[in-house]
Amino acid sequence: MTIVHQEDSFKHQGMRRKMLEVMQEKEKYDPAVIEAMMKVPRHFFLDPIFVQQAYSDIAFQIGAGQTISQPSTVAYQSTLLEVKKGDKVLEVGTGSGYQTCVLLALGAKVFTIERQQELFDKTSDFLPKIGYSAKFYYGDGYKGLPTYGPFDKIIVTCGAPFIPPALLTQLKPGGSMIVPVGDGKVQMMTRIVRKATDSTLPDRRSIYSRPTAEIDSFRHEDIEFTREILKSCSFVPMLADKA
Repeated sequence: MTIVHQEDSFKHQGMRRKMLEVMQEKEKYDPAVIEAMMKVPRHFFLDPIFVQQAYSDIAFQIGAGQTISQPSTVAYQSTLLEVKKGDKVLEVGTGSGYQTCVLLALGAKVFTIERQQELFDKTSDFLPKIGYSAKFYYGDGYKGLPTYGPFDKIIVTCGAPFIPPALLTQLKPGGSMIVPVGDGKVQMMTRIVRKATDSTLPDRRSIYSRPTAEIDSFRHEDIEFTREILKSCSFVPMLADKA
């Protein structure tokens, strides 16, 4: 991934608007997420020769065996996360930084962790140059960032073979996590909600869930959570044992 600073012309903005309009014809997204994605020039995160691909709803290789997620996936995960301005969000898998910027555009305070040194170095250097300020960390996403938790929201942008226990303990009461879960090329997008303090655990479905979504509850370290299994997806695998 060679990042080159580019302009965001009227042409680019028009391509971005058209892509988002087509996406919304196929799926319902939070309008705030669409507005945030309109503000973030996706072509900044790809080589200049790939402008057309930047505004197609496809994933794209960015180096180190990783991809920039397709825009509809970014919109879907961001919608499920239900970010409120000022939310403290942990992102596991910085990658290109595109999802990071969308979260920042939604008003979140973002702590993002990346286990690929090449991507960490490039993205942590590039994002501040285009006006996006997050807290960047190089390390093992399975472990999260316990020193900086707990978090209002956690988003995992790679396929986890299981729900990382350390991430569960870093959620605030009432907080939620969006994570693709599955050992293989196909995972299930999963939404976890931690029981709020001194409350019963509600059937906490997202307003953007499908009626067929499965929901159950489980306990970890004597804390109760709901788990909502939403739909199949495909992400690069979540890797451990870095930093």
